[in-house]
Amino acid sequence: MTIDPAPLPPQGGILLVDKSDGWTSHDVVAKARRALGTRKVGHAGTLDPMATGLLVLGAGPATRLLTHLVGLDKTYEATIRLGTATVTDDREGDRISAADPAAIAALAADPGRIAAGIAQLTGPIEQAPSAVSAIKVDGRRAYDRVRGGEDVELPKRPVTVHEFAAGEPRAASEADGAPVLDLDAVIVCSSGTYIRALARDLGAALGVGGHLTALRRTRVGPFDVSAATPNSELAEGRAGVLLEPASVASELFPVLELTAGETIDLGHGKRFEVAPDRVADAPLVAAIAPGGALIGLIEVRKGRTRVVTNFPTPDGGSK
Repeated sequence: MTIDPAPLPPQGGILLVDKSDGWTSHDVVAKARRALGTRKVGHAGTLDPMATGLLVLGAGPATRLLTHLVGLDKTYEATIRLGTATVTDDREGDRISAADPAAIAALAADPGRIAAGIAQLTGPIEQAPSAVSAIKVDGRRAYDRVRGGEDVELPKRPVTVHEFAAGEPRAASEADGAPVLDLDAVIVCSSGTYIRALARDLGAALGVGGHLTALRRTRVGPFDVSAATPNSELAEGRAGVLLEPASVASELFPVLELTAGETIDLGHGKRFEVAPDRVADAPLVAAIAPGGALIGLIEVRKGRTRVVTNFPTPDGGSK
């Protein structure tokens, strides 16, 4: 049965989607466009096809918020397999190494080594992204170069792993019987952290190799997957609840309640003075109209406003 999409609100909205295994982020965006009846849909960070969990989408004018959501911290549930390494650092790639069974037995008998390896990957670290990633190297995606047979080594970049909590390792085996250890973990990290690379680096530090076998993103900033629409519903044309841009911006940034005159001025990009008892200086402030609509994100510096991102205003004055 085809479900006609409900009219998109004038300011659009933010949609939380719980992505299934095997779907690309592009697949989810395409289904959201049909369900919402608009081509203007974007996302605040992709997930690999094998990963499940939270995708944050924006529709209509609310896509203007997405650039400010990309950098939010994230929480993942992951399963790391110690004992084998793959070319993609996850279960979808060809295996490139397997540890000696004796090394796996020794590691299983000494879980303190695993805990020490995790500790070394917690906090501010330098991480080389997985070679099979969307990062561009001389204008081409790294994964395209790897698939073309090139050796790609991406430079390290600073990331922060706020929490890396792992359960007890459990014995498992690959399809060919190679012994491995599986480790379930919850990881809280900064934007730009590659969980596949954490699995790879933990396995390398322990001398047995490692890769990721399961990944689920459960949180992006204040957004939780428990409030997300399953993409199976999205595929049936049901988009779920759209979050209002004003409520999203108010949760992420300080709020300036505007007067009617300020609402019109800000909609036209004008600057004005604001007293410090109304809002303190900040790089991003949610400017909210008397009726509750988000008029824009502004910078307040030395008590003076500057528009960073504006939204449709009641008088149609947005740019």
